[in-house]
Amino acid sequence: MSWAAHDLEPYVIQKHLGRKVAFMPLLAGSYAPDILTKWFVYGVGFFGFEAKASNPAQFHRGWPGVGFTHSLVFGVVLALIIYRVWGSPVVAYSFLIGQWAHALTDMGDTVGTMLFFPFSTHLFSIGAWAYAGELGRQVDAGAYFSGLGFAWDGVWVLWACLSWQVLTRDYFRREVIVGDPFYRWADKTLSEPLMLAVYRAAFFYGVCRWVAWTVWAHWIAGGASFNGKRYNFKLDLSWGGPHWVHGVQASTVNTAGCRCPCCRAAQRQLAAYGFLVLCVRVKKLRQRLGPDAIQGARDGASTGPLQGRPRLRRGSPRSGRSRSGRRSTPARTTAPGDRSPPGR
Repeated sequence: MSWAAHDLEPYVIQKHLGRKVAFMPLLAGSYAPDILTKWFVYGVGFFGFEAKASNPAQFHRGWPGVGFTHSLVFGVVLALIIYRVWGSPVVAYSFLIGQWAHALTDMGDTVGTMLFFPFSTHLFSIGAWAYAGELGRQVDAGAYFSGLGFAWDGVWVLWACLSWQVLTRDYFRREVIVGDPFYRWADKTLSEPLMLAVYRAAFFYGVCRWVAWTVWAHWIAGGASFNGKRYNFKLDLSWGGPHWVHGVQASTVNTAGCRCPCCRAAQRQLAAYGFLVLCVRVKKLRQRLGPDAIQGARDGASTGPLQGRPRLRRGSPRSGRSRSGRRSTPARTTAPGDRSPPGR
C-alpha cells in the first residue's frame, strides 16, 4: 500500500500527458481500488460496533476478498462501464490509467497485487517494504514511514514538486479545463477559485500527509502499541523492512479463506457470473458486426469514393460532348429584332 503516491501520481501523469487525459477521472481511478475497501482493513466503528476484517491482508489483496480491485481487468471493466454511461473515451481511459497506476504501485510491498485476476490469483510483489495493515493504522503508518515505503513516497513527492507548473492558474485554464469534461461542465456554474482549490486539494493533501506522518512517527510518537505489544519506530531502509515488524508475505495470502463476512460474501460464483456476462457481450458485439456489416464495409472500401457512380454516356446532356466528339453548344435563342450573328 502507499500513503501518498496515490494522491500525487495523477499530477505527474497530467504533467506529461496534458490535454490527452482528463484529471478528475484520472484521480478517481487512482483512488478506486481502496476507496470502499481500505476502511475495513483497520476497522470502522459506529454505535459501539466495530466492522473489521479478521484477516486484513486476505480481505484487502486476496481472493476470496476484494483483492480483485487491484487487478488490471477490474480497471478495464470499470472503464468500459464509464464509456457506456458517459460515452467519452478520454474519461474512460483516464480512469483506467489512474487505476492501473494504483495497482502497479501497490506491488511494492510484501503482499503485492493480483494483477491478472480472474485468470490468476498469483500475487505479484516486489517486496520492498513490509505490509503491516493487520497491526492497526498507527503501527502500519509507523512501519511504512520507517522503511522503503517512506522513500518511495518521497520520490513521488519530489516528482510532483518538480511538476509544480500543473498547479498554476494558467496551466489549469490552458490544459485541465480544456481536457477535462468535468471541469468544462463545472465552469458553467462554479467560480474559478473554487475549481482551482478543488483541483489542487489532492496535491497538498498528499504532500502534507507524507510530511505529517513522518514527523509523527519519528519526532512525536516514536512508537505505538497494538494488542498490548509496543512497537518502536526505528528507521530501517533495508529491503523488505522494517524488520522490527512482522510483515505479511504474499505466500501466506490466498492459502486459506478469510472468515469475516466480507470475504465470505465474495464467492467463486462471482467470477463465473462475470465470465458469463463477458460472453454475452462478446456475442452481441459479433452480431452487431455480423457478416452483412463486415461485407458492407468491405464493399465500401473496395468501391472507393469515385467507383460505384453511374457512368455517363458520350453525348448525354451532362457529358457536354456529342457523339462526334465535339463539345455541344446549347442553341442560342434570339429575341425579336436582334440581328447580331450567332456565336460560334
